[in-house]
Amino acid sequence: MSADLLIELGTEELPPSALTGLVESLPAAVARELDDLGLPHGPIEGFASARHLAVRIEALAARQPDQAIERKGPAVTAAFDEDGEPTKAALGFAHSCGVAVEELGRLETAKGEWLAYRTTQPGEATEALLPGVSERSIDNLPLPKRMRWGTGDAGAFVRPVHWLVVLYGRAVVPCSLFGVTAGRTTRGHRSHHPGLIELSDPSAYVTALRDGYVLVDWQQRRQSIRDQVTASGAEAGGEVEIDDKLLDEVTALVEWPVAMVGSFDRDFLRVPPEALVSSMEDHQKYFPIRDGEGRLMARFVAVANLASRDPAQVIAGNERVIRPRLADAAFFWDQDRRTRLVERVPALHDVVFQETLGTLYDKSSRVARLAQSLAHELGIDSDAAARAGWLSKADLLTQMVDEFPELQGIMGEYYALEDGEGPLVAQALREVYQPRFGGDSIATSGCGAMVAMAERLDTLVGLFGIGQPPTGSKDPFALRRAGLGALRIAIEGGWPLDLRRALEQAAAALKEQGVPLASNTVRQVEDFLMERLRAYYREQGLSPDSFDAVLGQDPTQPKDFDRRLRAVEAFRSRPEALALAEADKRIRNIRRKSEAADVGDVSEADLSEEAEIVLWQAVQAAESKVGPAIADGDYGDALNTLAGLRDAVDRFFQEVMVMTEEAAQRHNRLALLSHLAGLFHQVADLAELQG
Repeated sequence: MSADLLIELGTEELPPSALTGLVESLPAAVARELDDLGLPHGPIEGFASARHLAVRIEALAARQPDQAIERKGPAVTAAFDEDGEPTKAALGFAHSCGVAVEELGRLETAKGEWLAYRTTQPGEATEALLPGVSERSIDNLPLPKRMRWGTGDAGAFVRPVHWLVVLYGRAVVPCSLFGVTAGRTTRGHRSHHPGLIELSDPSAYVTALRDGYVLVDWQQRRQSIRDQVTASGAEAGGEVEIDDKLLDEVTALVEWPVAMVGSFDRDFLRVPPEALVSSMEDHQKYFPIRDGEGRLMARFVAVANLASRDPAQVIAGNERVIRPRLADAAFFWDQDRRTRLVERVPALHDVVFQETLGTLYDKSSRVARLAQSLAHELGIDSDAAARAGWLSKADLLTQMVDEFPELQGIMGEYYALEDGEGPLVAQALREVYQPRFGGDSIATSGCGAMVAMAERLDTLVGLFGIGQPPTGSKDPFALRRAGLGALRIAIEGGWPLDLRRALEQAAAALKEQGVPLASNTVRQVEDFLMERLRAYYREQGLSPDSFDAVLGQDPTQPKDFDRRLRAVEAFRSRPEALALAEADKRIRNIRRKSEAADVGDVSEADLSEEAEIVLWQAVQAAESKVGPAIADGDYGDALNTLAGLRDAVDRFFQEVMVMTEEAAQRHNRLALLSHLAGLFHQVADLAELQG
């Protein structure tokens, strides 16, 4: 026997930030509870809207399965005395089981015979277990700050709870949560259907609420909003820019979505589009519309939470509230341009970056110096890089960025162009913050890449140097993101940047400003970056031992590391790869046992056996190809050349005794193996590769 189960909490409007997580966490919490109780069930589905949070479970068993219980008691040899009478151990065990000794069974094991108690515990009725399931599931939800309401002690939730539905089949499960007694009535839309809705059984839930003007299915409502917004944009002659985060937020805000197009004064289009978009999305939750060429139109899509009898009035209301927001953005734009970015730089003296690391002025000067040095080494316009580094924090003092912090860098580019700064400098000011988040694009210009790199390395070296690395889940300066961003800039941008030298330069600039860095700061940051790099490749599915093989060679250029790693990853699929890895391990072990610290060069005259002569010739031939390939950065070609050594290496180890008693011969063979290992390790430490 089984039936469907529905649990619904009816609340005041839930915060959108909480709702997006609750729609997934509530079903998971209920599933855990049911599984822990051993209750078989079918699919579990979560539902959520502004005032409804629910979960529906199909085919939930009517009771727990009976459970066989077996308890192991004392050994038979200890349970009875010489006369066969039960000992205290047997009597105590029987008493704890609630039976007489004679009712106990026996358990045969490899270590002997034991007393045992066996019984069957009947499963409990599901209906009796559901109040506890409901309470524990909701108590364990990952909620933001909880609140209490009313005068009683009814518990705490993220918003006041006004009704509760717990239906198992057609029956209401007697229980209460937050001082509310469970029933079978839910509520519809506040405006369209403010009355109660009676549910006959869990299967009627979605349809009944739809009739009450509530699309309680999260994904269905989200898709409806996307479709309506897209269609509205097309009707307006453009294409809607749909941000997934905004789409989730609007989905959480409305229960009966109705999209409509509004407009604003075209004069506002003189303001940078990013500022207008931020005004529309952040403040009003509107979707901007762009024309066929990607330019922002003076129109937007708003999503109302009702189907109005007079849509024109609703549209007019939305247009009325967006106007002052856009006017603010226009005011900030006009006011900010009265002061050039370079004139704002001295005021950075008054903004503390970090107490020990100084002000934003100090940081800007360090970033400018490091960006200039990195650019010079890589043949990039170093003067432009220095200028961009110097101006990189100036837009933080503008009114626009103060109102819209997410526009830092973006507005820097616009203001720089207005000031007459060069296009390289302006673009770098936008790109200094890229990548802003996982999956974001990196800086595309050389100047921007160097400023972005300098910004991150200065932060990493500074905070590690004063003993403030990230710990556990705490990373207030987002050093993990900064580290990964720096690596991505070097690797994905293809810049042959020496990371160790760049870190040393960053440390030198900090020390010159009097920052007391720990002596091992650069090494600490390098180790931290290598762990971030390990995670970066792990997410791409590359083998950890391939990573370790390359790491063993200590490449200091992330781009070079990437080329080596991808070559090793491709090479390891060849049958020769593991054979050479085993040979490398064998060479390592032989050399470790050897007493000779320096075996010198190979003496061809002392090569006596054919197998060692063949190997030496093969090594020399490989060297003539591997060297040029590595010089060109073609590590794949170098490894393919090394693969050709397999037969000669296998034959050598089969036919030649390396640790012979004759000293000159032994040293010569050790020299040959040392030469071979050195050839292997020009790309990676092949001994790290696993089968």
